[in-house]
Amino acid sequence: MRREFKMLLFVVLAFALIFSGPVAAQEYISIATGGTAGTYYPLGGGMAELINEFVDDVNATAEVSGASVENVRLIQDQEVEFALVQNDISHYAKNGIEMFDGDPLDDLRGVALLYPEIIQIVTLEGNDIDSVYDFEGKRIAVGAPGSGTEANARQIIEAHGLTYDDMTIDYLSFAEAVDQLRDGHVDAAFITAGIPTSAIMDLSATNDAKVLEIEEDIIAELQENYPFYTSINIPGGTYSDIDEDITTVTVLAMIIANQAADEDMVYNATAAIFDNLDRLSEIHARGGDVGHVTALSGMPIEMHPGARRYFEEHFSQLLDALGY
Repeated sequence: MRREFKMLLFVVLAFALIFSGPVAAQEYISIATGGTAGTYYPLGGGMAELINEFVDDVNATAEVSGASVENVRLIQDQEVEFALVQNDISHYAKNGIEMFDGDPLDDLRGVALLYPEIIQIVTLEGNDIDSVYDFEGKRIAVGAPGSGTEANARQIIEAHGLTYDDMTIDYLSFAEAVDQLRDGHVDAAFITAGIPTSAIMDLSATNDAKVLEIEEDIIAELQENYPFYTSINIPGGTYSDIDEDITTVTVLAMIIANQAADEDMVYNATAAIFDNLDRLSEIHARGGDVGHVTALSGMPIEMHPGARRYFEEHFSQLLDALGY
């Protein structure tokens, strides 16, 4: 009896396999993001969620990484399929300057610009710091070594007529910088991220935090030397106990891929994200800043053919207006 049952089960399974047809192969793709205390990781997770829902036979995962500088190298080496980076870092990598001096990364391709990444210079009340000019003799956290934040910090400090030699520099992640600020081991920290940034929210919830303004003449000098910077206001109320608008500068977050990435895969992933921007805004506040009109404005590198095809099919007039 048991033998007959096993034979019957074998026949049933055989017929199931025959009539169900071939099983589609699952494609696994990774999105390199940043640390868990920044904006890249949760937003990248939201993008992965949309890709998984709207692209057949694809399993997308957001991966923690060292953010922009590491991410462009991960894309160049084809270790991930997509990555979130700052547009200034893409500019450096393409041209072989700054941290890529003499080593241009030629295989980077743009998918879309996403949202402003605001340079936030945070300190605490009582640290006797009201401006970057007050950094002399202080201990300053400037971001992880070789990061986009570190490049922003160095450029802004130099625009104020200072150098790293005028202060003590600590190379710290956002979470580490906030912990060191809270414990009194650093006096101020640079954080380049979308707002509100969770690391600063955590700090302002327990301490009298303040974000420093950048003066208009410094902004003008930065824009003259580094065209990817734009002026922006952090609205009052973004963080607890910070009621006034704060003028600073911003770069832009963007998503990139390798030029060798499959065109259809990039097209489908782009469609999953940009056909569902309402969902992306529900997943993360910065998703509300992502739009079709701003997705291509200021693209610092050549577009990937898959992304170009999506925008040509849906927003050809926009491409024409922007000179693509």
